[in-house]
Amino acid sequence: MLAKTFKGLEEVLAQELIELGANDVLIERRAVSFRGDKSLLYRANLCLRTAIRVLVPIHEATLRMPRRAKDLKPEDLLYEEVQKIDWSRYMTADTTFAIDTTVYSETFRNSRYVTYRVKDAIVDYWQEKAGRRPDISVENPDLRINVHIGAERLTVSLDSSGESLHKRGYRVATTEAPISEVLAAGMLLMAGWSGQTDFYDPMCGSGTLLIEAALIARNIAPGVFRSAYGFEKWTDFDAELWSEIYNDDSREREFTHKIYGSDASFYAIQQAAKNIKSAGVQKDVELKQIRMEEIKRANGKCPNEKMLVMLNPPYGERLKSNKEMEELYAAIGTALKHQFAGSTAWIISSNAAAMKCIGLKPSKKYHLLNGELDCQFNRYDLFTGKRNDPYGEADRMNEVNKEMSE
Repeated sequence: MLAKTFKGLEEVLAQELIELGANDVLIERRAVSFRGDKSLLYRANLCLRTAIRVLVPIHEATLRMPRRAKDLKPEDLLYEEVQKIDWSRYMTADTTFAIDTTVYSETFRNSRYVTYRVKDAIVDYWQEKAGRRPDISVENPDLRINVHIGAERLTVSLDSSGESLHKRGYRVATTEAPISEVLAAGMLLMAGWSGQTDFYDPMCGSGTLLIEAALIARNIAPGVFRSAYGFEKWTDFDAELWSEIYNDDSREREFTHKIYGSDASFYAIQQAAKNIKSAGVQKDVELKQIRMEEIKRANGKCPNEKMLVMLNPPYGERLKSNKEMEELYAAIGTALKHQFAGSTAWIISSNAAAMKCIGLKPSKKYHLLNGELDCQFNRYDLFTGKRNDPYGEADRMNEVNKEMSE
């Protein structure tokens, strides 16, 4: 099988698969290949937080033109390979289908034309076998077929997920440019989040990071909110096995800390509240409307108590001037340093210039894709005092000496 993901999340996804019991786990380009049985296929779709799709390859071939066939075109060779597949194992003439195509090839440059030829091969197969052809259904097919051509290598797979797995099913409200659920979960797992501390997102938008943090903390499968998966329409679907896996909540756990979210926008807070309620994690999340510049320690606890802080601030792609972005990121740095000493902060942004205005030195840097944007994902270890005095002993001793002299 092959689990697809975003650039930069491959190692996180591989670890998730290992924990699910997958064998022969191998990291590839924006994907992880693995082996397992039908039970693992179902659990992968239900439980993986950083996968976009789970594919099952059914045919592989090298599309190399034979020297003897002077009149044979590359698309004819593709057609022949697709017709070799015993499609009766996976569908009937009444099955609706759709084709997703990805092409990285000098020979096959037009992915749309590849899609047409694959469609023709499947339709002609059934016309010859059953005297009638299956229909295409782009929106809601019974069977979604994935075609990948890399150089001369063809892989035809069945898409077991249906809709992209980032569509968890809990989002009922949105704000402008919300972060993908898969990317949010990946960031949290990269940061080592498992619910062992409090969590705070001071620019929470529609609440995606808050919800994903709560699901991870309680180890709730992210796919429980979805209404359907692609494999449920497959000819070999095991309804009893799927019901057993779907209803197994034995891996869920208690969460004794708190998740906090705030935003300068009242509208964003309203939207976040709707999504949090839809996901059923409202008892774990506390929301507040507040500007970044006005943030005080939200939970009123000791300033040096550790918590995980994570932000997805505006990148300045829409309207905001460079000066506005620099001021915003400077305010982020000030709030982090003075209000969250002892904590760890993670920030993602595609605005490298604005990131420098935070005024803190990152201890780790990663590169991730947020949509089409290349982003930095940086970790900041927050402390009082100087870097060689990370626990602020000098500051505290100065206070003690001051009190004694008075």
